[in-house]
Amino acid sequence: MSSIPLNLSSSSPASADVEATLTPYGWDEGWAAAFAPYAAQGLVPGRVARVDRGLCDVLAPEGTVRADTEFVVPHDPMKVVCTGDWVAVDPGGADPRYVRTLLPRRTAFVRSTSSKRSEGQILAANVDHAIIAVSLAVELDLGRIERFLALAWESGAQPLVVLTKADLVPDPVGLSYLVQDVETAAPGVRVLPVSSMTGEGTAEVAAVVADGTSVLLGVSGAGKSTLANALAGAELMAVQAARDVDGKGRHTTTTRNLLVLPGGGVLIDTPGLRGVGLFDAGNGVGQVFSEIEQLAEGCRFHDCAHESEPGCAVAAAIEDGSLAERRLDSYRKLLRENRHIVAKTDARARAEIRREWRLRGAQGRAAMEAKRGRTR
Repeated sequence: MSSIPLNLSSSSPASADVEATLTPYGWDEGWAAAFAPYAAQGLVPGRVARVDRGLCDVLAPEGTVRADTEFVVPHDPMKVVCTGDWVAVDPGGADPRYVRTLLPRRTAFVRSTSSKRSEGQILAANVDHAIIAVSLAVELDLGRIERFLALAWESGAQPLVVLTKADLVPDPVGLSYLVQDVETAAPGVRVLPVSSMTGEGTAEVAAVVADGTSVLLGVSGAGKSTLANALAGAELMAVQAARDVDGKGRHTTTTRNLLVLPGGGVLIDTPGLRGVGLFDAGNGVGQVFSEIEQLAEGCRFHDCAHESEPGCAVAAAIEDGSLAERRLDSYRKLLRENRHIVAKTDARARAEIRREWRLRGAQGRAAMEAKRGRTR
């Protein structure tokens, strides 16, 4: 692709103006230092609020700028422009204006695009808090919560689980049990029951999101847009009713949007996610199931599979009831899924999986031969 010369006829905004206008969007000394080389080229800093078909809305010192992302469309899907990115764009005299580069990301929330592909999809960039919205209008899916949490921990953001529509559970005791159930699936993570109808819990969530940038995640019908409106103090996001039968809703939010909140902080609202595939999230899985990994350190064998090995501390914990078998099943499931995703691009991981398959096959054949010997 041929290079398009920059139009530098308009001077870049002064640093004081940049700080004054971009600080509400999350601009700080670190971003200023990262942008300094591009400031010397006459480029303008800004934060991506929305991306749509190769164009993006950038919150810049002079206001919202519509810019083309043609120059930063890489072969690596992990480096495409995403909501939450800090970018360098052409100055005001350029027509059209282009995003020239991305500033290095501090964090990124990534999921797998498809079970048959090895690519990741970035849902939000430079996020401090990952708010996982879970509706109490339907039965809790603890496995799905664990999956979201694994991706949140892997992103580098601090997760928070918000149980929306708490007004639908009028019994305080019943609500406390639901919170406890989620807390067992989310060790080290704060769990807040919230009702946008009554205002319960919204002040606590607002205090969290006031500190930095937060991304709001969850399936359709989880109440994300309603919560975003409550935090913004205005009807900024359209809301549709969820079906009574299963709590599912249509995709009210169809693009990722960055909102500046009146109480401070930035919120990225995302479309409802039908699937949440892991993407190289081994550390995140370990964080979600930290109690299992701690127990595993007490197993007799360092490569214990926690099945029938003697001296297995994990099996002992299940036996005495201190560890739920559901947790171990979920842990194994997410580890398997993550390993298969990693193996698509990592030859060593593929070889390790093939070695385990051969070992399990040999063990199965040996067991069958032993069984035949006993029946003769």
